[in-house]
Amino acid sequence: MPQTKILLSTINARYFHASLGLRYLLANMAELEADTALFEFTLEQRPIDIAEELLAHQPEIIGISIYIWNIEQSSQLIALIKAISPETNIVIGGPEVSYEWQGVPVVEMADYLICGAADLAFAALCRTILNGDRPHDKVIQAAPLALEDLALPYPYFTDTDIANRIIYVEASRGCPFKCEFCLSALDKSCVHFNIDDFLEAMAQLYQRGVRHFKFTDRTFNLNIDSSCAVLDFFLQRLDDSLFLHFEVIPDHLPDALKARISCFPSGTLQLEIGIQSFNPEVQQLISRKQNNQRSAESLRWLREASHAHLHADLIIGLPGEDMTSFGQGFDQLVTLNPHEIQVGILKRLKGAPVARHDGLFQMCYNPMPPYNLLCNNHINFITMQRLNRFARYWEMIANSGRFKQSMPLILAQSPFQNFMRLSDWLFETTGQTHKISLNRLIRLLYRGMTELLKLDDELTLQALHKDFKKVDYPSFKTMMASEPVKDKSSHKSSLANRQAQHQLHP
Repeated sequence: MPQTKILLSTINARYFHASLGLRYLLANMAELEADTALFEFTLEQRPIDIAEELLAHQPEIIGISIYIWNIEQSSQLIALIKAISPETNIVIGGPEVSYEWQGVPVVEMADYLICGAADLAFAALCRTILNGDRPHDKVIQAAPLALEDLALPYPYFTDTDIANRIIYVEASRGCPFKCEFCLSALDKSCVHFNIDDFLEAMAQLYQRGVRHFKFTDRTFNLNIDSSCAVLDFFLQRLDDSLFLHFEVIPDHLPDALKARISCFPSGTLQLEIGIQSFNPEVQQLISRKQNNQRSAESLRWLREASHAHLHADLIIGLPGEDMTSFGQGFDQLVTLNPHEIQVGILKRLKGAPVARHDGLFQMCYNPMPPYNLLCNNHINFITMQRLNRFARYWEMIANSGRFKQSMPLILAQSPFQNFMRLSDWLFETTGQTHKISLNRLIRLLYRGMTELLKLDDELTLQALHKDFKKVDYPSFKTMMASEPVKDKSSHKSSLANRQAQHQLHP
């Protein structure tokens, strides 16, 4: 195999993700592009196999992007590469190592760390290394860059990427808001790419067959002129397979934007809407500027007057927010009826300013990725575990979209309290938060709704049958009555099952 001097690599969470950051690096390698190749892997692949594939190219430099989801596997990978080929230069970067990197093992193993936006800094470092003039400093702080100086990455999505993977794009970088749980709080401003250049790149992607565009902009609707131009571009190219994902701030939805959003047909537009908390005191604590009344009005309008799929976010564990406050915010969001409510647990991202609250609110985080909150002075560890299960069951039942008829019955009057009770009961009954089949889940919900929540038996059966749709109603009633749900005490362990297999097949 011929040598490739420079390799760009990362470990994605799943195959259908495609790294936008690596493609920016490749697009800006200039005269080194011919000596550079890009390799993406997934968490399912063993680090030793990844090391073998990379080292087969005899690279002089390997650049590796480090994220919260891949730092453990990336650390193993770099340890293997340095053991096998210590002369190979390892350059790392990415949000997981750009802040609070002191003493982090993966940084100590690497030869160089680029903190911040490495779009141009990586190529500059490669030139220096290949010229034999190794930088004295291991940690390199990338200089601020102007977006007009960047070559756009979109031609570097291959035909295979376009056929099989999500294509990430960005019309802007940065965020003017200072929400302390988010790394974007460190940005000084939001800067937009030249709209003509960006839309020309989108036109080329569209011509190549891209129909699923996922925008990474933190605040897509910040600059309304730019937002409208992007939406107009796609409205002119509507077809049955087009799908767009945007993250929007909820309290900034002027008429010009509404007019365009209302033109998109069902199944085309998905809006991720960060609510995070409806508690004004909590919002002030974390420097989040949000007009709750306007946010509610926007959600209500989007639900009633548009076909957009609404994905609203709430965070459990923000400083100053207890169970009662979170439950009230959850109930308020349920009444606004977004299609999905993403219930997330607060994470202590490296560099995020939320760390300033650790002492006063006794914030205790998992020391390992994803650095999720374990407890604070308002929510103890046992309660936090319950809330973790609440979030998982909510994703499984409500956000799955499978139980549109049953969910209104479950959430009637007291949504948070009812679903928390159901969540506790599901875990007490099964001991599981994953790998529950749909058939079993239907039976569990029937029991939970009638025995625990005391809902009318016939109404429950009718709702679940409409959701299930696999058998006729008399057969469904018989199934609910005749097949009890096994509780966790009746489950054999996987080890016992394996031992039984060995006994059957000596």
